[in-house]
Order: sequence, then structure tokens, then C-alpha cells
Amino acid sequence: MPVELNATHDPARRSWLDSANVEGGAFPIQNLPFGLFKTDGTAPRGGVALGDKIIDLAAIADRLGDTARAASGETLAPLLTQPPAALSALRAALSDLYRSDSPDRAIAEAALVPADHAELLLPVKPVAFADFCCSIEHIRRMAGASGRPIAPCADRLPVGYNSRASSVAVSGTPVVRPKGQQEFPPGSGTIVYGPERRLDYELELGVWLSGGNALGAPISMAAAEAMMFGCSLVNDWSARGIQFFESMLGPHLGKSFMTTVSPWIVTIEALAPFRVPARPRVGDEPAVADHLFDEGDRSHGAIQIAMTADLSTAASGPVRICTTGFETMFWTLAQMVAHQASSGAPIEAGDLLASGTVSGPAEEAKACLAEYNQRGTNPVVFADGSKRNWLEDGDTVTITAMAHADGHVPIGFGPCTGTIVPAVAA
Repeated sequence: MPVELNATHDPARRSWLDSANVEGGAFPIQNLPFGLFKTDGTAPRGGVALGDKIIDLAAIADRLGDTARAASGETLAPLLTQPPAALSALRAALSDLYRSDSPDRAIAEAALVPADHAELLLPVKPVAFADFCCSIEHIRRMAGASGRPIAPCADRLPVGYNSRASSVAVSGTPVVRPKGQQEFPPGSGTIVYGPERRLDYELELGVWLSGGNALGAPISMAAAEAMMFGCSLVNDWSARGIQFFESMLGPHLGKSFMTTVSPWIVTIEALAPFRVPARPRVGDEPAVADHLFDEGDRSHGAIQIAMTADLSTAASGPVRICTTGFETMFWTLAQMVAHQASSGAPIEAGDLLASGTVSGPAEEAKACLAEYNQRGTNPVVFADGSKRNWLEDGDTVTITAMAHADGHVPIGFGPCTGTIVPAVAA
């Protein structure tokens, strides 16, 4: 079952740190996401975002106990192995320490680091990374563009593939244009090797897992929910030319060259107020398979998150190219996790699963350029009149998101951004 609400979710709670109370800010006291950072001359260490500051957990770990110590080292991996109750207790202690009526403000204030003085790092080196396709709208649009029907499995299971953990990088890391084999011009039958000509982004949400099932042992939907530690934004960059040519067995090099994640992990507990019913099955869509069905998941397995993507060039300001909502997904996060383990593949602490392109039913909710440009007939147009069907060197894509619900303080994830740089010379 999803996490129940507690005092950390109280919409009336405020912090003595004024920047944590700014309306529309990503990191109010109701959020408290975990990340990894460093400052000049210091080693990486765990922290928690609050307003425009970072709580340096190493500075107060002795006061807060073992779970804080697990989160204060050079990776957050030990934190992901902590029991959910211990993580909840740490969030409650931090919330109390930084709330407006805290009696220990002096101690708490000494542990704050200005966020603009810190370098944010990849919070965990994922032990494995799998990417899914949880949007039925994305599947249908991509199939329609190719002139093929959707695959029989597309609405019966959350389709996915195992990608490369080694190329997952934190927001701000340059995106090197990949090289590979592709058909060019498209439809010509001529296969060339060289820099990708149809480079794309994909707006996604990722979930970090705490593990773990034994080899050969599938898990229940309830166990899948309990394995979810928290979420980050994901941009699963896509080399469409390489991908479309190689995909006899599915994505490979067209997806493995780079995946960008936002640096803060918003815990599943923090997201509890924003849980909503999963997308219902309508018309002739098949019912959810028994091993992916759970009453709790159907009633509040989705998460209401407003997500956007902006595209900027070296010459022009940002253009909003996608406005979508994660609650429109055909499959939930728990269904992704349960399906990943359904064949008996073990899940380990530090696994990262991504949702796939978060495309909704609205026209503005097309969450990649392959959907947006409609086979090259609808390019992005900038204020200077320049156009983009695909990403060019120097272009920057920035994904942002806010979880929201009536009666609750919205919480954010921080930006997930990447700038395209030229392919490495031969």
C-alpha cells in the first residue's frame, strides 16, 4: 500500500528558512529530497534540499543517528538499504529540526550550505538501469508514424528493455552526439556510419529501488510498492536513426550512449499526497493481468505530476515543447517494478527504472521530438525564425516537474538538463 500521510506532509507546516516557504518553490519543508554534493576542496557527501540551501547531513549525522550517517557518505547507496521506517523517521527528524518553531535552529542553521556554492553529483551509481514504455499514447503515435499496428504486448504489459547503467549521468553533464550505423537519407536503403542525424530527447520519470528479490522469485505488487525508494527526472536521450535501423531485437546503441537524471531523489513518502487512481482501462483495452493487478494500485498507484520540457538554442531563448502529466500513464511505477521481477530477475538496491516517454493524450503532451515533429512536418520554431526537427549541437533540453494536489504544498524535483556537444572526431 502507498505511504500514509503524516506530519511531514502538513500543508500548514513552514520552515524558519524563508526560501523554503516561497510559493511555487521546488523544495519546501514538505519535500526534503536526498542528493549528493560537494563544495570546493571537500569530498562528496549526502545532503537534503531545502529552499535555496542544502542540509549537510554529515554535519548533523551524530545528532540524527544511523540513517543520517548512511546518507552522509560519498554515495547514497547505503541509504537505499535502510528500512522504510528508518527513512521515515529521518525525514520526520529533519522536518522538526527545520520547522518554524524548532528549538534547535542554531544547530540546524550551522549545517546549511548555499545550493549555489555546491556541485550536485549523481546520487547513486545505478547497479542496473531499465527503461520502460508506460505511455500508450506514445506507443500508438510511434506505431502510427511507422505505418505499423501496435505490438500485441503493448497494452498487456509495461514493455521495457535493459539499458546501460554505465552511461547514466547527472543533470548538466554534456551530451556527446553518438555515432552509429543508420539509413540516410531515410528510406533510401543506404546505410552509413557517422554522427547521429536524428537526435531526440525523452521526458521521463525514474524510480530508484531498495531491492531485493532472490534469483528466480517473482514479487507481488505490494512488494513492488515497498521496494520504491524515490523518484528523479530522467531524459533518456535517443539516437533515432541508429535506433530505427538496429531494432530487430529492440533498442541498443540508439539508447545506451547517455541518460540524464536530476540530482535529487524525491522520496516515495514525500510523494504520498499526490497519489491518484491509476488510468482506467477503457473500450477494448484488455484488463490488467492478474500478476500486475492490485486494488491499492488501481485506487492510488499513479502520481499527479505536472512535467514540462523546454528546448533552447545558442541563439534563442527556451521554447516550451511539452506539457504533460505523469498521472496519464497506462502503467504505474509499481507495475514496472513487479514486471521487472516477474521472470525471476533479482532487483537490487540502487536499481533505476525509468517510465519511458511521458506522453499524454493532449497535443501539447507529446514528450519527444519524434512525436512532436510528425515525420518532419511540424518542427519547433524559435523566436528568431529558426526551426528544429531534431536536436542540433549547442541545443539544451531542460525537464522540470512539480507534484501537485488540492490542499497540499506542491513539491518539485529540480531541473534535469543537458546540452548537445559535437560527436567525438574519428
